[in-house]
Amino acid sequence: MTGTVAQTPAVDHEVCSQDVQAGAHRLRVHTCGDPANPAVLFIHGSGPGVSAPSNWAHLMPSFAESYYCIAPDVLGFGDSDHPDPAPTGGMPEYTDLRARSLLALLDALGVAKAHFVGNSMGGMITLRVAQIEPDRIDKMILMGSGGAPIPPSADLMKLITFYQDPSPEAMADLLVRFVDDTGLFAGKLAEIARTRVALATRDDVRRSHLATFNPEHGPVKYTEDELAAIGHQALVLHGREDRMLPVAAGYYLAENLPNARLHVLPHAGHWIQIERAADFTAQAKLFLAD
Repeated sequence: MTGTVAQTPAVDHEVCSQDVQAGAHRLRVHTCGDPANPAVLFIHGSGPGVSAPSNWAHLMPSFAESYYCIAPDVLGFGDSDHPDPAPTGGMPEYTDLRARSLLALLDALGVAKAHFVGNSMGGMITLRVAQIEPDRIDKMILMGSGGAPIPPSADLMKLITFYQDPSPEAMADLLVRFVDDTGLFAGKLAEIARTRVALATRDDVRRSHLATFNPEHGPVKYTEDELAAIGHQALVLHGREDRMLPVAAGYYLAENLPNARLHVLPHAGHWIQIERAADFTAQAKLFLAD
């Protein structure tokens, strides 16, 4: 459905979608649960063909028992607006425009403060929100998060350079790099790859990706001093076998955020929320309720 917050669907545990005008940009937003409950903002990672539902839809009904779940397609991804020109990589433009659009989304939904759950790029955006509007974040969960001063891995470079060969076969090769156990795909890899390529090869999605990973701009990095100034309670979750962002990135964030706890999951890659959904849910709920 499309519309404004006044048209939010009736409360239940079904994930519903709508378009919300968030400041200057329209965001496709997926919600679940009672708006009267504490809010949790789920922020997905980057990559060709990514969207909020692909990251979070299977988890949101469980969280909706206690929380108002909000999962937007981040600006420049999925079915949200794709600015032209698109925001380029590096600091501060990469994170600022997207962070401020999420703050505008919370305003539009009438949410003063939320728990932030950021996967990969979503973790970097969460940290930026903590810098510019710290009072809008309650607790934060950084899962396979970027932001550490670590060179891109070979597997991450496959994601960055996907458009050199945007084929279903290349997408399938990319997807298996996100997990430790490729049996997770259970014969559905080709179908999932075709679905992702259909979205990834849209002109607006391609334009946004190439701008985000513009090689003229360095990756987003947070210094030790910048992290030390972020005082929020934080849970850093990282897969031990993460090939996209090595587990050293999780250690860096946990060691420098003054109120962070770290949980490293064995036999887990970059997609903890998918590959280890039950463990992720248990850890996240325990932390948020503590």
